[in-house]
Formats: sequence, structure tokens, C-alpha cells
Amino acid sequence: MNNESRLTLYTTLGCHLCEELEAWLARLGPEAPALVRVEISDDAALLARYGERIPVLEDAAGQALERGFEPERLADWLAARSWLDHEAWRQVQQPAGVDERHVKGAVMRNGRRFLGGSGVEE
Repeated sequence: MNNESRLTLYTTLGCHLCEELEAWLARLGPEAPALVRVEISDDAALLARYGERIPVLEDAAGQALERGFEPERLADWLAARSWLDHEAWRQVQQPAGVDERHVKGAVMRNGRRFLGGSGVEE
């Protein structure tokens, strides 16, 4: 794997938001980029910089994503790098048990489905 697909995750032990980000990354990425985990508690400068911002995901170019545990933010960030599995993202956005072909007046906005009228056709 080349350096362009390497990601750095600034994290700390027991960070549940970091775990959420990693789970979303595994689900939404077509190929898992090489993930380098950096423990911020081992370095005073990193702790000062990232302490209240983790998890922070950074690509090889130094472009950072904060709050990547929010699926919409992560999907947008991955898409900008051509790393998003669009089919996986579509499945995440579709509510369980709803057949897209039978939804009447559905509109997608920022990854959320809004229904018009009664919602599902009879």
C-alpha cells in the first residue's frame, strides 16, 4: 500500500469515539487504508494539540478530519479522496425494511431521507 492511502488516527486508550470512527472506516472504505494509530497520551505536545479533539483522522497530505465518528462527515471526507464505498454508504442511509422502489416523495438531504405525504405507497 502506498503512502497516499495511509491514514493516521490520533487516539488514546479507551476512546469509544475512536472505536466508532474505526468501525465506520472499516464499513465505508472499499479497501481499508493503512491505519497508523498514534497514542496522544505518550506525548505532551500531542496531548495539548489533540486532547479534546480526538478522534482526529489525518491523511498522508496532512488533511485532518475531526468528528469522523459522525458517518456523514466521514463519508464526505472519504468521498473527497475516492475511498468511499458508495454502495455501503447507500445501504447505511436506507432504513431497514424500506424498499426504495416503494417510497413515495422521498428526498435525500445530507444523508437523511425525508418523506413527503404519507411516505410509503399502499
